[in-house]
Amino acid sequence: MTSKIFGSIVALVLACSSAAAADIRRVVTALDAHDKAIVLFDSRVTLEPGATPSAKLWVTDTAPAALSFTDDSAAKPTALPPDLGTALLVVEFPPLDPAEEAKMDPNFMMKIIGERAPRRGLPVRHPLMHRTRTVDYAVVLSGEIDMMLDDSVMHMRAGDVIVQQATNHAWINRGTQPCRILFALIDSRQP
Repeated sequence: MTSKIFGSIVALVLACSSAAAADIRRVVTALDAHDKAIVLFDSRVTLEPGATPSAKLWVTDTAPAALSFTDDSAAKPTALPPDLGTALLVVEFPPLDPAEEAKMDPNFMMKIIGERAPRRGLPVRHPLMHRTRTVDYAVVLSGEIDMMLDDSVMHMRAGDVIVQQATNHAWINRGTQPCRILFALIDSRQP
């Protein structure tokens, strides 16, 4: 009987841990009316489904950032990041299927970025390559991924940190497991 209960508990824990892996706990602090530090939000943020699941965790629309002790800035629809702002997000890159990659429009990501792309930069060489008018701080949380630049590829692993400064880049997962990256995007001047 004990082994049956233990087995059920293990199965439940495993089921919960795999379900929880798709979302992220986000804790946001604030000051209350008496200037006491409080937790404004303590919630799970679910990765939005799609070809590249992602979750917007926080956004600011000014620098220096305005503080809101009531609103959830991640809930506002906005460009990432807004002009003069920042955005914190998690993106999960699934393994890239070579057959799907071959079918992609050569300018796929650049068309999505559109007018927000910096003018400086070489033409892109891969459908996922793009450049944004941002400084991006990226931390690989789990998995492995290749960061393709104009004439080189850097293989990145969990724990690696990238500072990307408005340059052409593409995130390409050639592995068998998803790769999760935390990004802090900061609006920048034109390079």
